[in-house]
Amino acid sequence: MSNLLYLVHRLPYPPNKGDKVRSYHLLKHLAARHRVFLGTFIDDPQDAAYVETVRRYCVDLHVAQLTPHLARLASLSGLLGKQPLSLPYYRNAGLHAWVDRTLREQRIDAAVVFSSVMAQFIQDVPQLRKLVDFVDVDSLKWTQYAANHRWPMSWLYRREGRSLLAFERSLAIQADRSFFVTQGEVDRFCSLAPECADKVEAMCNGVDADYFSPQHKFPSPFASQELPLVFTGAMDYWPNIDAVTWFAAEMLPRLQQSWARARFYIVGRSPTSAVQALVGEHIVVTGTVPDVRPYLRHAAAVVAPLRLARGVQNKILEAMAMGLPVVASQECATAIDAIPERDLLTAGTISQFVDQVESILREPGRAAAIGSAARRQVSARYSWNAHLSCIDRYLDQ
Repeated sequence: MSNLLYLVHRLPYPPNKGDKVRSYHLLKHLAARHRVFLGTFIDDPQDAAYVETVRRYCVDLHVAQLTPHLARLASLSGLLGKQPLSLPYYRNAGLHAWVDRTLREQRIDAAVVFSSVMAQFIQDVPQLRKLVDFVDVDSLKWTQYAANHRWPMSWLYRREGRSLLAFERSLAIQADRSFFVTQGEVDRFCSLAPECADKVEAMCNGVDADYFSPQHKFPSPFASQELPLVFTGAMDYWPNIDAVTWFAAEMLPRLQQSWARARFYIVGRSPTSAVQALVGEHIVVTGTVPDVRPYLRHAAAVVAPLRLARGVQNKILEAMAMGLPVVASQECATAIDAIPERDLLTAGTISQFVDQVESILREPGRAAAIGSAARRQVSARYSWNAHLSCIDRYLDQ
């Protein structure tokens, strides 16, 4: 049993969005075998209710408050130099003091960093073993954002992509081992940082197939005459906003020409004004729900039309685990260990997306077969413990 410092950019509970699902399961995995000292942030006041839940996994816990609009202002200080704006966004004197005190007073054997920005709290500790879960190549995300925005935001996003990549490369060289969510992300990073090729590997996402199971019975949240098409995810995340806006504008009207009962449900926390503006006769925006599983359990289909997708999307794994037919963009599907047309359906264009959703609505037997195959594939390939165990060999050294 080791003493581990675990640094996470967002309280790893509740597991209601992609990064928190992964950071929570990693916390559970680490706490099962080690003594965990957790330093993290709360950026959503509702998460304060879960601090004591997280504390059960930790020997010690420090939670710093982060107010997003103030953090965005603070991040602009990065423009004075070459550093990425993401670093001052998460800079916090109280958390830094807690980390220093923990390293001084406890015999910390290793630090596990979740999200590259949290490495700034231990960068100046040369003798500390460092394991970094980058999750995705975040610098590429900002570069992709630049291509979809006008100046001056395009300039700002490109700058963030360049400066964050430089930081990621430096961090990966420093770290004893670094992880990305898929082999595809590993390959992308190594193409940008070839000097790091022998120090990174994939640590895939998983899914709790007992929790997300079609065996659970829930009352339907839908009207009996509806054909509900469901999208799940945090609705203040720009790729999700782009996905639902695109689906609502381009796919849903075409589907309703043949399927008047089709209704699009956008299920997830913190919908922005752009998402709320989509509400209408055939579009429902739920906001935060206590449990996403009833919406999955009774959906006609789950759609994931993400055009900007990094790594494995938990929303897809959860829907597949629930035995639902999923129609996903090719950008999402390529990261999933699944066979197209057997375990899920993929689409590269608007017309293909419409055709695939229509095939599910038109052929209930095929939809059920795809859902059953999806469930089997997820159960066989996506156990959290199986994937997260690859970090153990670096903790046991």
